[in-house]
Amino acid sequence: MSSTQPLRGVRVLSLALNLPGPAALMRLANMGARCTKVNPPAGDPMQHYTPTGYDLLHKGVVHKTLDLKTAVGQAAVHQLLAKTDVLLTSFRPSALNKLGLGWKSLHKQYPALSLIEVVGAPGPLAEIPGHDLTYQAEVGLVNGMELPPSLFADMGGALMASEAALKAVLLLKTSGKGTRHEVALSDAAAWLALPRQLRMTTPDGAVGGAHAGYRVYACKNGRVAVAALEPHFAISLCAAAGITLAHPVKDLFKPETRQSMATFFAGKTRQQLDKLAVAKDIPLLTLPA
Repeated sequence: MSSTQPLRGVRVLSLALNLPGPAALMRLANMGARCTKVNPPAGDPMQHYTPTGYDLLHKGVVHKTLDLKTAVGQAAVHQLLAKTDVLLTSFRPSALNKLGLGWKSLHKQYPALSLIEVVGAPGPLAEIPGHDLTYQAEVGLVNGMELPPSLFADMGGALMASEAALKAVLLLKTSGKGTRHEVALSDAAAWLALPRQLRMTTPDGAVGGAHAGYRVYACKNGRVAVAALEPHFAISLCAAAGITLAHPVKDLFKPETRQSMATFFAGKTRQQLDKLAVAKDIPLLTLPA
């Protein structure tokens, strides 16, 4: 088995719609799994609001269109399940049971089949409707009236779903039985928000703006993202900026150090800062205004 494709030969069937399922399927395909996607007659919503994105996430995936609410569709999906190692779904548990695809029924018919259920929230809360935005809001990742810059709960959930598939394959090899794994998007959001909960990224946190070496500053013709967090990077940055540190750690959290740093960057162009980063081995990236 290839170390870069640990799922080579593993057969994955996905009924999961919208972003988390397809993003997980993309990762599984990249790890060598043989992936098949079943869409309802109306298609996956992603095909309508981002067709390019849908195509990217399903590269190399075999497509089937089935109406699972009909006897014909049910028969067809069970033909596929008989040749499947991992089933990926994104239905609410009640909907999955109505389709006859709940875990108890599946495990009885296909003992070696594993089920990865992507749900909104864990356990009984899985029946409550929600989406990426609500899960991010719940864990404090939505600030003011602005939408988050990315769909962190969905993408985090996709990572957790692909991780669950790997776990299922390992368990199958040791036990010979399929296993069920619930992946909750609310849990994914909470995991990604952990640095926030630990106050690492709040304004008083070291990577939230309090540390003078870990901030975004304005420069003459744009912005600069500075990540000189470790002492040796911070000391190099301060030396380049002409800032004297009496204490190489505590002084970096002082408002006057941040102000001196802001003044230094404001007088430099992106080109000058790019050269400085290379010459002094400072982790920074310049950006347009």
